[in-house]
Amino acid sequence: MSHFLRTTFSTLSAVALLATTPALSADMPDSGLVEQGAITYGVAATFSPFEYTVDGELTGFDIDLIAALTEKLGAEAKPMSMEFKGLIPALLGGRIDIINSAMYMNPARAEQVDFVPYLEIGNRVVVQAGNPAGISGRDDTLCGKTIAVTLGGIQESQARADDARCQNAGLEAVTVLTLPTAQDSALTLRQGRADAFYDSTPGTVVMQEKMAGVFEAVGEEFESNTQVGIATRKGDVAIAASIQAALDEIVADGTYDALIAKWKLPASVSLFD
Repeated sequence: MSHFLRTTFSTLSAVALLATTPALSADMPDSGLVEQGAITYGVAATFSPFEYTVDGELTGFDIDLIAALTEKLGAEAKPMSMEFKGLIPALLGGRIDIINSAMYMNPARAEQVDFVPYLEIGNRVVVQAGNPAGISGRDDTLCGKTIAVTLGGIQESQARADDARCQNAGLEAVTVLTLPTAQDSALTLRQGRADAFYDSTPGTVVMQEKMAGVFEAVGEEFESNTQVGIATRKGDVAIAASIQAALDEIVADGTYDALIAKWKLPASVSLFD
């Protein structure tokens, strides 16, 4: 998708949410929540450094972010952990108020949910150290290879697009191996059952630091203008406006930049320069 189209749909999404709101202040919605006084959020805690678990406890950039946002709102942050593929159904079914899980914004998702964007990141192709499959990036060297992806994640869409590109060019198909979590994809690559997987650029850096000599990134960063957003139900203007107002406050008081620094994200991820 072009930068123009990506910017257009994300901007329209945000504008549509807030167009009927005369002024934003970080106040809790007075109705429509799963539990009054709390923001119940869905999270698939398998995507370091954004959300993952350490000794059974949720941690990561998004976990700190929602804590900062709900503090501004005077609310409790209540997580509901699930597989990534279950997040949008849980939101549409009223089991959660928002999705706070590093959800990449794309047109297909924007048809189902609204977004409050808060980051912009790129992606990398990750292979085994030494690159035994001889992959040079997101290019024709992927044709005939197996790519491990998170089921329902943006990486699955990317890999299926690569498969279509290869086949349309008369080259070998890409085998898209769908798995429940990003950790499963990494393990599958490590075991040699896949040739590559896709990860966010920040996630790739963290993985290489924690597992030096196991993986490497190849080729250039791709889709580097991918926006990440907190998802709300279509037309739920009240909660979207509350989240946006709280986000504006933590940007203004420096908390947002402090979280980016804490989690060692590149400065380029910020949407609020």
